[in-house]
Amino acid sequence: MSILSSSLARIKPSPTIAVTNLARELKAQGRDVIGLGAGEPDFDTPEHIKEAAIAAIRRGETKYTAVDGTPELKQAIALKFKRENGIEYRTDEITVGTGGKQVLYNAFMATVEPGDEVVIPAPYWVSYPDMVLLAGGTPRFVSCPEQTGFKLRPEDLEEAISPKTKWVVLNSPNNPTGAAYSAEELKALTDVLVRHPHVWLMTDDMYEHLVYDGFTFATAVQVEPSLRSRTLTVNGVSKAYAMTGWRIGYAGGPKELIKAIGVIQSQSTSNPSSISQAAAVAALTGDLSFLPERNAVYKERRDLVVDMLNRAPGLRCHRPEGAFYVYPSCAGVIGRRTAKGVTLATSEDFARELLNEEGVAVVHGSAFGLDPYFRISYATSTALLEEACARIIRFCERLAD
Repeated sequence: MSILSSSLARIKPSPTIAVTNLARELKAQGRDVIGLGAGEPDFDTPEHIKEAAIAAIRRGETKYTAVDGTPELKQAIALKFKRENGIEYRTDEITVGTGGKQVLYNAFMATVEPGDEVVIPAPYWVSYPDMVLLAGGTPRFVSCPEQTGFKLRPEDLEEAISPKTKWVVLNSPNNPTGAAYSAEELKALTDVLVRHPHVWLMTDDMYEHLVYDGFTFATAVQVEPSLRSRTLTVNGVSKAYAMTGWRIGYAGGPKELIKAIGVIQSQSTSNPSSISQAAAVAALTGDLSFLPERNAVYKERRDLVVDMLNRAPGLRCHRPEGAFYVYPSCAGVIGRRTAKGVTLATSEDFARELLNEEGVAVVHGSAFGLDPYFRISYATSTALLEEACARIIRFCERLAD
């Protein structure tokens, strides 16, 4: 008899982490590999944030903190929500976790029961469905095709909601597509939710500051305040502040839900790192002048990748509004053969053979629930992106019918 839980059979390891680990292993073996799988900025954490962490260590702030965040960090988060999003949360309506992923996981574990459905627009971040499954719920996917800009339409949301629906998850800007919802587009979706008072909304705003071409970010409670009592607004410092390894995520929501999330956390990890929390205070209250400078670089990289991929035979790449991903279609190469005679039947075949022949690591679209596509992260150097795209073009040009 196996010692492993039967619930483990319902989930799979993160495909994005698997691709990143494989790229690292191949590099360690001496292969020339360009990894475009990781959703991690190549920029360093800003100096004033690092100095705040060092100062906290020197002050001896190395003990346990309150389970769901220090008062100082919660106050900084409350000020951030008010200043940037026009939402007011009290500190007892805010939770801090070890990364945004833990906040999402805790929320599902605290609320989802067997039989509950969670509406997830596809393409989706790979962890959403597995978190729902671990909590005993059922993911209900809604396809958001390229023709709609990879965005959820109000009529499709309406159709997906049932008496069993517990949550709707909305991620903007989106991982993996980079699609971002305008205030008007969000309002059309929140109008649907207003008509279904039993449904809760989880907004994953992790890429809030990574938007381009004059796009203005908005979050759901900002455009429809009446949903505040049944919305969890999730965010973190990982992406915009280049703090992935610091592991700080946070959320604002109704006091009862926030308290339940804290109970889950108290019996798992307890508090996030005290040093990381001190750094996050500096991130949320300090100088933000680095953000537009870095966004200008991201925009240049996005445009480079989109333009080059659209020159590759059989590929088509949509230009997204935000995040640091593109989600190109590889439909035009499905059924073709590589130079080594391998037939590409799926996006997974495409990603595998691209890595084998050209040393470029991408994540296949089936991991995100919409195929045949693949995800590229352009959060790496411009020179590496240019070389990687040149290799992708070369790979596609060698394909035969």
